[in-house]
Amino acid sequence: MEALVAWIVAHADHAHWFIFAAILLAGMNIPISADFIIIASAVLAATTVPEHTIHLFLAVFLGCYFSAWIAYWIGRVLGPKLLRWKFFAKVLNPERMGRAKHFYEKHGFLTLLIGRFIPFGVRNAIFMSTGMSRVHFGKFLVKDALACFIWTSVSFYLFYVLGQNYQTLYSHVKMFNLLIFSVFSVSVIGVIWYKRKKKAKLAASDTQD
Repeated sequence: MEALVAWIVAHADHAHWFIFAAILLAGMNIPISADFIIIASAVLAATTVPEHTIHLFLAVFLGCYFSAWIAYWIGRVLGPKLLRWKFFAKVLNPERMGRAKHFYEKHGFLTLLIGRFIPFGVRNAIFMSTGMSRVHFGKFLVKDALACFIWTSVSFYLFYVLGQNYQTLYSHVKMFNLLIFSVFSVSVIGVIWYKRKKKAKLAASDTQD
């Protein structure tokens, strides 16, 4: 993942195309973190190519939106065949799919919105479950368009602002690390002192006996 980000940064002027393609691959369940790509895109827009901010955001939004289509159709077309694989059988078991379908039918948009903010493969599992449950694709597109826009907008804006203030953040991080190191050092010294004192007491007690 770090190599991919470094390569994108090195080709910053065309980064939006690479970002779009990378997120589409994530929709195929290739182990590429869409969340990490969004963070990298926002920081890239804030620090390296601010003139391409709109292009980068559109690449993120459209990439995430279309990747959901891919995951949906993987679930819908392959369906039960996915359950032959141990990973999918665990994630997409009938009981879980039933609950997902019921929750989607009751809270359709909310299911997709919450799902968009959950990383580590949960997002794709929801989309594939939706496809396997044969939820109407048109309704899925409309609801997920809004969910995806909210998620990408919030995430991109948040990390864009953080990227603009990375020097300030870096100084705070250094201070935080120094504080953590100091607390850790004091704790270690305290533990060593306590053990030595306890050992000395035990030695004194044995001598008296």
